[in-house]
Amino acid sequence: MIETIKICDEQEIRAYGKFGDIEVWPGKPYPLGATWSPAGVNFAVFSEHATRIDLCLFPEKGTKHKRYRIQLMEQTDLVWHCFIPKLETGWRYGFRAFGEWNPGEGKIFNPNKLLIDPYTKAIDGTIDWHDAVYPYPIHDEDTDRYLKMDEQDSAPYLTKGVVIDTSYDWEGVKRPELPMHQTIIYEAHVKGFTELNDQVPEKLRGTYAGLAHPSVIEYLKNLGVTAIELMPVHHFVQDDRLVKMGLRNYWGYNSQSFFAPHADYASSGHAGQQVREFKDMVKKYHKAGLEVILDVVYNHTAEGNHYGPMIGMKGLDNWSYYRLKQDDKRYYMDYTGTGNTVNMMHPRTLQLVMDSLRYWVTEMKVDGFRFDLASALARGLFEVGKLSTFLDTIHQDPVISQVKLIAEPWDVGPGGYQVGNFPVLWSEWNGKYRDNIRSFWRGDEVGVGELAYRLSGSSDLYEIGGRRPSASINFITAHDGFTLRDLYSYNEKHNLANGEDNRDGESHNISWNCGTEGPTENPQINALRSKMQRNMLATLFLSQGVPMLTMGDEYGRTQGGNNNAYCQDNEISWFNWDWTEEQQKLHDFTKALIKIRKENPIFHRRRFFNGRKMEDNTLGDILWINATGTEMTQQDWSDSRTGSLGMILNGGAMVEFDEQGTPVKDDIFLLILNAWREGVNFTLPGVKDLTHWKCVINTEKDSISTEEETPANTEIILAPRSLSLYRLKTMEANRTPEGKLMVNIVDQVRKLWEMIQE
Repeated sequence: MIETIKICDEQEIRAYGKFGDIEVWPGKPYPLGATWSPAGVNFAVFSEHATRIDLCLFPEKGTKHKRYRIQLMEQTDLVWHCFIPKLETGWRYGFRAFGEWNPGEGKIFNPNKLLIDPYTKAIDGTIDWHDAVYPYPIHDEDTDRYLKMDEQDSAPYLTKGVVIDTSYDWEGVKRPELPMHQTIIYEAHVKGFTELNDQVPEKLRGTYAGLAHPSVIEYLKNLGVTAIELMPVHHFVQDDRLVKMGLRNYWGYNSQSFFAPHADYASSGHAGQQVREFKDMVKKYHKAGLEVILDVVYNHTAEGNHYGPMIGMKGLDNWSYYRLKQDDKRYYMDYTGTGNTVNMMHPRTLQLVMDSLRYWVTEMKVDGFRFDLASALARGLFEVGKLSTFLDTIHQDPVISQVKLIAEPWDVGPGGYQVGNFPVLWSEWNGKYRDNIRSFWRGDEVGVGELAYRLSGSSDLYEIGGRRPSASINFITAHDGFTLRDLYSYNEKHNLANGEDNRDGESHNISWNCGTEGPTENPQINALRSKMQRNMLATLFLSQGVPMLTMGDEYGRTQGGNNNAYCQDNEISWFNWDWTEEQQKLHDFTKALIKIRKENPIFHRRRFFNGRKMEDNTLGDILWINATGTEMTQQDWSDSRTGSLGMILNGGAMVEFDEQGTPVKDDIFLLILNAWREGVNFTLPGVKDLTHWKCVINTEKDSISTEEETPANTEIILAPRSLSLYRLKTMEANRTPEGKLMVNIVDQVRKLWEMIQE
């Protein structure tokens, strides 16, 4: 019953029963993966086209147990399974798959290769990029070498899955469950955020525990954000190409496992401790009232194209897990630019992704997901760009449909740009918001027509489909591209450190160096760069929708002009906690902006503006005005040279209600923007009997103003390339001599609510 076979040194067990110190039972096909209980471990793995699957067991490091290779004799519903009584946590494992080797048909079963379980909850070790990790002879000079089978054993060089106990005491801590329209997202990197933070113990820097350190959580709370969006934490690989160049995969958009948290971010160990450390982090964030959103990469894996390594799904069932070209199954459909695309049209692959999402919600307690290249996940079988089964499945799922869902609504394939086309429940990274706001503030002749849509929640993209302003995730920068500081320091990308002769990264950045490329001692240029950052931040936090702030933009972090720092696991990318006086001022300005947004519901409405005037009220909920203080004309809207715009937001006309059904109201605000290089004479309009405006923000200054007051119908000079926000003083302070008072807004809203109820 037990024999040693040539391709590895594990002991092989071919039947059920007791064999020395190990026993094997048939087990069950569900749940998939390695499921531990006090009675033992059930192993289950899907493969539709394999003819045989072997389970390889490796003892926990430091123990003297034997290694075992067990042929799975049971297959139920295309799932291979067994149960091993009394097997403890800490054991490492992988699979080997037998079947047809016919690359021309996309079948590349190679039992010489150890394969990671797609459902493993933890991964131990790092990949050693030995030739054996590839399914074909990598150094063969034949250009079609990928058609040949390599017979080297990859087990000594590959990471292993780990059997873990998933139980955890959450101590009754509940999710914050903040409504989407009140959410303020902070995009951050687990390692980069704390690697240089001297308030975090050195051992914890760059880890989940470091991210959960009280000083870090307090920083986020003090800044005012409500959710941290973590760049990929699914276990990912350090790419062979980057390792050979002395670089690292810093961003992590190269998943090896959809269930296991990245082991290198754990301070406590790799034998399952990373799972507990991640849960500890989430629990501490929830205790502080902060949400945790994950940036997830389900559209492709680290196995790449036909020349890529064999790590897991490629060897278990290439046909089922990946999109293969219909006319030549040697090759992969590549909608992601990384070599392969996960086959979401196969029910078992779709199940894998759904099970993963459900696991991170139910077991790891995360609050939402941002889906990388989400269009690739949603593509239909024949229609390019069709949003299909994946989205339908999420909508009917009682768990996943209840958390925050954010799409990056594009991929690199034909028809992949799908901004505005995702269904209800979904929010989207609004690439049109980013591009238009950048173009406007750069001074491009784009007019203000689109700007009005972006400031007011992008109703042109989302309202017709029944969605709300919170469908728009507004951002001006993200991890991918220039930082905010660099957006106004560089016209061109400077990516030589990436080792690709500056060919990588986006060339169309809509950036402006303000007159000099890179750092300068010129005080006028530096002052302009600071003001442009304030303009962009103020625009972001005063726009309808959900703002996303990129890590470090609040103080002016620079990457030296590198707009594709995916491989820069160093100070180019890390958050610098040692600030100059100028950086401290920008941080304080950002913090004050967030405070204004949170305290005034007019800046985060649930619903779109409708522009309708209410009874006895000459002002609707929103009014667009030109520099004369009068309503915008058609000519104003159509003139591409129009570079200034005023937006009056009437908080008193908000037809919204809090959770108790009480009408929500706010003050009246006037936001005015001038992107021209010259000042603009702008008349502050009068609103009924209210006669004075109080300046809240003026980006000419590096701090938030709270004192400046100007009478209505006064002509002011709006400084070049600047933004100002005015608040109409309270009704009590603006009574006219005749004692007239603006209509009672609360009663008015209640009347409207009663009419709606009837």
